[in-house]
Amino acid sequence: MIDNSSSSISRRAVLGAFAATALVAAPTYSNAAGFLRGGGDIRRIRMYSGRTGERLDTIYWVEGKYIKDAVKEINAFMRDWRSNDVISIDTRTIDIMAASHNLMDVSEPYMLLSGYRSPATNAMLRSRSRGVAKNSLHMTGKAADLRLSSRSVNQMAKAASACRAGGVGRYSGSNFVHMDCGPIRNWGR
Repeated sequence: MIDNSSSSISRRAVLGAFAATALVAAPTYSNAAGFLRGGGDIRRIRMYSGRTGERLDTIYWVEGKYIKDAVKEINAFMRDWRSNDVISIDTRTIDIMAASHNLMDVSEPYMLLSGYRSPATNAMLRSRSRGVAKNSLHMTGKAADLRLSSRSVNQMAKAASACRAGGVGRYSGSNFVHMDCGPIRNWGR
């Protein structure tokens, strides 16, 4: 549920939780790939945006099925906040984010720095920084830049890398980790 004032769980999320037969214990690094292939009965994502003040706390997958309304909420939350453009975020990216969060055994929501970026936003950011890719996966809804105050960049990157499901970039100087569902690769320090 997107909420500008609190971090409450949506009614749908509570109903989804009751509908599930079991909750999955936080997976270990060794079984992260199994979690992404369907090892869990429930998948949940928690984020907030310092740019918009919005919060999201939703169960988006229950017993092998994505919850369409929850995925729509995630798409809206991860929009290009500069232009308000919304596209479908690749659910593989959402899964990587959720699995990484579980691996770190943390209750703190992610701070979303960047989800979807329109081509115009990406071009503007690229003109200001060498670290922005011309064909960024952010422009296709396949990437997110995230921060946790309770975990280091290295801890976050280790959890994301353990998923063995996409790209992981360490941006220690800016205190965030890039996660995407593209080819498996790592960069940064």
